[in-house]
Amino acid sequence: MKKVILATMVMASVTAGAQGFLKNVQKAVKTVQSKSLSETDAANGIKEALIKGTNESVKATSAADGYLKNPLIKIPFPEDARNVETKLRAMGMGKQVDEAITSINRAAEDAAKDAGNIFATAVKNISVNDAVNIVKGNNDAATTYLKTNTSTELNAKFQPTIKTSLDKVNATKCWTDLINIYNKIPLVKKVNPDLTSYVTGKAIDGLFLMIAQEEGKIRKDPAARTSELLKKVFGN
Repeated sequence: MKKVILATMVMASVTAGAQGFLKNVQKAVKTVQSKSLSETDAANGIKEALIKGTNESVKATSAADGYLKNPLIKIPFPEDARNVETKLRAMGMGKQVDEAITSINRAAEDAAKDAGNIFATAVKNISVNDAVNIVKGNNDAATTYLKTNTSTELNAKFQPTIKTSLDKVNATKCWTDLINIYNKIPLVKKVNPDLTSYVTGKAIDGLFLMIAQEEGKIRKDPAARTSELLKKVFGN
């Protein structure tokens, strides 16, 4: 009789334990399900992250010294005009060279603010499938998507804006004067780089570099996830 009672107690204990374990499992499953990332969450999270990243980047680059004082995106002399800079500095024209570089970067800063609307349209058009792939992608997956889908339009938009900005901040004159002085030096190979195309390309590259940094912050740094949606999407 004692054996039967003991067996009954053991069975009851096992059953209770199993039921408790099952409840814990069910609770854990519900918790995971509640925190699981839906495709809608992914799409909205990526859009929010890109809006935040592009806004911050446009704000930073379009500010005074946004390019000039940022060593990561400061625009130097074109590669095929580095000899121009070296020769002119050696001739004591360092001040004029610095003025040209400053004016080039000012033009980029002036044009950067026009990128906001282009980025906003591209972000709006991100599909759910693209968003899911971006969430699962590398630390710059959203930036890469944006670059792929906006570079052509940005270039077309920036070209005339950069040209106008170069003229407005006196960059065109500074540049032309320096190139003309250089081309009069005996035995040098004459150069005349397309300044507008060069500055346009560098300005766009700088924008995307800044956007990639903002994306990286959101993916890696919990403090950069400033909304519950960003915390949910990038915290999973």
